[in-house]
Amino acid sequence: MRDDDPEDTLGDVFLSAMFGDHPVGRPVIGSVDSVSAMTRTQLHSFHIRRYIPERMVLAVAGNIEHDHVVALARAYFGARLVKGRKPMPPRKGAGRVAGGPCLTLIARDCEQTHLTLGVRVPGRHWPQRWALSVLNTAVGGGLSSRLFQQIRENRGLAYSVYSAIDTFADSGTFSVYAGCLPERFDEVVRLTAEVLETVAREGITDAELRIAKGSLRGGLLLGLEDSSSRMNRLGRSELNFGQYRSLAGTLRNIDAVTVDDVNAVARKVLSGRFGAAVLGPYRSKRSLPHRLRALAG
Repeated sequence: MRDDDPEDTLGDVFLSAMFGDHPVGRPVIGSVDSVSAMTRTQLHSFHIRRYIPERMVLAVAGNIEHDHVVALARAYFGARLVKGRKPMPPRKGAGRVAGGPCLTLIARDCEQTHLTLGVRVPGRHWPQRWALSVLNTAVGGGLSSRLFQQIRENRGLAYSVYSAIDTFADSGTFSVYAGCLPERFDEVVRLTAEVLETVAREGITDAELRIAKGSLRGGLLLGLEDSSSRMNRLGRSELNFGQYRSLAGTLRNIDAVTVDDVNAVARKVLSGRFGAAVLGPYRSKRSLPHRLRALAG
């Protein structure tokens, strides 16, 4: 199923281009060979070593009573709970990734060319992650973002164009995705590079900061309108940070970001070494736009 969706395929290939043989760079879905080679003994061993109470978080949201939830947890997990054991701390990671990003091509006869271009960023514990979120929103996170306005709204070169952040324990990526007709690919690459270079050099404006922060706040609040989203936020907070992150605290962190904070992060992040993944009707990397090969080759 992944191979039937170019964006899904490109996502795995892009992380491999960014992180190489580091575990983050390996496809989560595995390969035909790796899945076929798994044995019951291996799967059972992994399960009993990893799926233990010390590594688990129980998150519940909705019309519930706390004491009732605790009673249910004791009823179903009581036999596995050992008094005195402490939960595993959030993963910090070593922050070591061998080698640098590269340019990877998947040659496929398809109607559109798909591009993901990006740089490495620090992990989710980076103090400047809030400024990075604002930068991401201003560059490609919505209808008012620079990439959307320059590539889709003003020129109609691509239907889908956006930026995104992936954050792991000790590393991550800031990336740009675009899908367009092959004959428009050169122009899309040129404009994307120009937007990133301009933001790295000049930063964003006060107006862009205001719009981006408003978009982040609105998206956060709207995304928590159902119990499932609130449950997932609670669970992720405990797993990733080892503590409850209140909605009010997150909003304060977003509000505290200044234009200088964002522009400092832009200079740091966008001056790094780029990597890229391309999926489309190309026989070799030499047939890709020169601007792309110069940026991520």
